[in-house]
Amino acid sequence: MTQPTPLMPHATASWLVDNTALSFEQIAEFCGLHILEVQAMADDLASSKYTGRDPVRSGELTMAEIEKGQNDPAYALKMQKAPVTVSRTKGPRYTPVSKRQDKPDGIAWILRSHPEISDAQIGKLIGTTRNTIAAIRDRSHWNIANIQPKDPVTLGLCSQRELDAIVAKAAKKAGLQDEAGDDARLGDDREALIEELRAEREAQAKAASEAAQEAEAAAWLEAKRAAEAAGED
Repeated sequence: MTQPTPLMPHATASWLVDNTALSFEQIAEFCGLHILEVQAMADDLASSKYTGRDPVRSGELTMAEIEKGQNDPAYALKMQKAPVTVSRTKGPRYTPVSKRQDKPDGIAWILRSHPEISDAQIGKLIGTTRNTIAAIRDRSHWNIANIQPKDPVTLGLCSQRELDAIVAKAAKKAGLQDEAGDDARLGDDREALIEELRAEREAQAKAASEAAQEAEAAAWLEAKRAAEAAGED
């Protein structure tokens, strides 16, 4: 069974880079990140600067475990205490800062694809305000020229299960499921949509993985050439 990642992977990786002699591979594996992300942190190339989070203080690691890793580059760090996740039951949905800029795209997609969903439901699903929804609907939003409808599930703004539940609830309230034939038709359409979105996400994940592998290979080749050039000198 794969061990859980730290509660704040990037912040934890930043701390480990700055305060230990662990290899980038060890840090990447423990934090569930790509090695190139860790390399970027070490080179101060990351687009966002993270405030380090001490995993020893949080109980996720011990100094003894860190020392084992420093003494053996092949050693895989073991999580000492899994992070506790907190479930929010009240208040608006929290959206990470990195994803908030994607909200308008997700709202536009829902308005276009599921006009039967109410503003209140969209606000609860995406974590936004009725004023924002109204501005996108009537195209008075300040950034409307750059808003592109995108599936909120693909954007990571909600889960497929949450979206399906709201679509079904809205359709029932709008009277779209009064007849058995309509139920079957909507069910088939929803299944087809889910399959299409799943295929799209898999394709995006594959493309991202291939791009990362190509970048890593290019970096390795560049480093090898530099080492060979240095050896010739």
